[in-house]
Amino acid sequence: MLSLESSSIARDGKLLILAYDHGLEHGPTDFDPVPETMDPGVVFDIATHEAVTGFAVQKGVAEAFYPSYEDDVNLVAKLNGTSNLWMGEHDSAVNWSVEYAHQLGADAIGYTLYGGSNHEVEMAEEFAVVQEDARAHELPIVMWSYPRGQGVKNDTKDGIIAYASRLALELGADVAKVKYPGSKEAMEWVVDAAGPVKVIMSGGSKTSDRAFLESVKAVIDAGGAGLAVGRNVWQRENPEAMLDALEAVIFEETSVDEGLDRM
Repeated sequence: MLSLESSSIARDGKLLILAYDHGLEHGPTDFDPVPETMDPGVVFDIATHEAVTGFAVQKGVAEAFYPSYEDDVNLVAKLNGTSNLWMGEHDSAVNWSVEYAHQLGADAIGYTLYGGSNHEVEMAEEFAVVQEDARAHELPIVMWSYPRGQGVKNDTKDGIIAYASRLALELGADVAKVKYPGSKEAMEWVVDAAGPVKVIMSGGSKTSDRAFLESVKAVIDAGGAGLAVGRNVWQRENPEAMLDALEAVIFEETSVDEGLDRM
């Protein structure tokens, strides 16, 4: 397992990853609240904020835009993904290699695993190749660990989310990106299950400023390492203000009220 203490995608052992793989995973309707975010360059500009430790994008966006931002943005190469047009059991297609991501200048690798899906076995086998190639290039691995599919009846249950973080440890990831289980106490179990793996919260759908920051604060208080967020930043009219607040809550461990005061 790689130490993230000196990694470019972490700051003081904590992470704030801005995610922008939604165009593939959800479709362009995710950009409707702030239409200019359809342009990846607009969100790359947001990712230059000093609070952002990594920017997760898919292959085509990375190829087209990252060369212009490589001095200002740490690239998390999201290696797999599936469109919202896919109607089968949860799966995620690998669409570029660790080697190519490394050549492009990636600072870390991102990979989705749907534990509980009928395709879990194939996805875990593909992850084994990704994980070992990432180790060869000394690139940290962030696992989007999302139990979904026929084997999962409720993906918001504490035990299911703790299982998700444990899968990241067992399969060799360095960071587990999981859903927020709803409380600080539940998040403590999720963090414990991951052992030395850093646990970060998935930002999810846009919610109010206070509600969102309260969930982030609970994650940090439970021993979590931060956040991977998309819509709760770039679906806002002033995304930089939210990043200012997140910087306070995650890295300075301020109160939610203090974070809101930064906005």
